[in-house]
Amino acid sequence: MNSKPPAPVYSEYNNFAFHPYNVMLVLLLMAITALFLGTAAAFIYTRVTNGEEAVKIPWLFAFNTIILLGSSYAMKLAKKAYLNDQTKTYQSCLMATIGLTFLFLGLQLAAWSQLFGNNVFLASSNAASYLYMLSGLHFAHVLAGLPFLGLFLWKSKKQMIDPVTVLIYFSDPEKRLRLRLLSIYWHYLDALWIFLVLFLFANQLI
Repeated sequence: MNSKPPAPVYSEYNNFAFHPYNVMLVLLLMAITALFLGTAAAFIYTRVTNGEEAVKIPWLFAFNTIILLGSSYAMKLAKKAYLNDQTKTYQSCLMATIGLTFLFLGLQLAAWSQLFGNNVFLASSNAASYLYMLSGLHFAHVLAGLPFLGLFLWKSKKQMIDPVTVLIYFSDPEKRLRLRLLSIYWHYLDALWIFLVLFLFANQLI
């Protein structure tokens, strides 16, 4: 007589649709997407209506894409290390993600400095205003994610002291869920930046 396999145990932490944290993230990403798409559409409309020339984008915008891709990849490795219970790799990848993120923010400040050096200021034109608005909004959303990365790193160093505490840390379903959501948010910011860079460079051709 064949026995039926046991039914999968329901876990709210593995159910992406219904856990409140998942719903909050989906709503947040939808709001951010609407904000950036609306701003980008207003940018195009204003430029075409007023016949303004495009602002030349500093090369650091494109270079920063590589830095952010590296940060996103390090975050992916951190999540993989967490799932494989690799303490040192997990912590190292989190530190790499934070370090690359700080580098991205620093280079973004340098890119704006290049624009200032070319006499492109916030009040120079509508095109310049939208350029600073779009890149500034992305900067703010990256900055907002840093405390959560720092919290994960701090807790891992504080809570993972011996084999028992390491086992408890890696087996915590809520911590696993939060790391997954933070990873999704980080990859989303990466994709959003690629969209912004392509959009801003494409605007130079109009």
